[in-house]
Amino acid sequence: MDGPPANDWCSICHNNFDVPCQANCSHWFCGNCILQVWNHGSTFQPCLCPLCRRQITLLVPTESSSQQRHDPEVSEILGKVETYNRMFGQRSDGLIQRLQDLPFLLRRLLREMMDPQRSLPLVIRARVYLAMIISAIYIVSPVDIIPEGVLGVVGLLDDFIIALICFLHVAALYSWQFFHIIHAEIMKLKKNEYRRCSKNQ
Repeated sequence: MDGPPANDWCSICHNNFDVPCQANCSHWFCGNCILQVWNHGSTFQPCLCPLCRRQITLLVPTESSSQQRHDPEVSEILGKVETYNRMFGQRSDGLIQRLQDLPFLLRRLLREMMDPQRSLPLVIRARVYLAMIISAIYIVSPVDIIPEGVLGVVGLLDDFIIALICFLHVAALYSWQFFHIIHAEIMKLKKNEYRRCSKNQ
């Protein structure tokens, strides 16, 4: 799903979405609306989601919004979103924030890996597969740090921890790559717009 659900609307302005952006908590807002919420608070801190009160450390505009960069209003909003992501997109506020972002990042990663139109770099794909294969081998192997045969259900704790570390590592890889993909796409659109303007002059 590249955009917000059908028949949904921005929970801030209660209108149809204008330059829709998805936050890392998975909620959708108009780009300008969520930036206004941020501007009304401390601009040195990420804003809190108006629905779930989680910190928003990443705003992802839809591809259709990114393709409308020739529109001055859309271009201005996307520029502000890019600034916001530069300020807070690489922040890591500890394990709790990473765990909260995990479902959002893993869903997007799975969609990217399944979609033939999207192409994750080979190095990232290889690292994701390697982490998952190593974790799977440890989980199914009879060798355990905490043996299940001796401690029963408690013995599954090390398997759970290994799987969690794997998912956090994969999400961190994708988050880093995702941030740089967004930045590269916006820079490419800016260059194309500059070339178009140069030709018109």
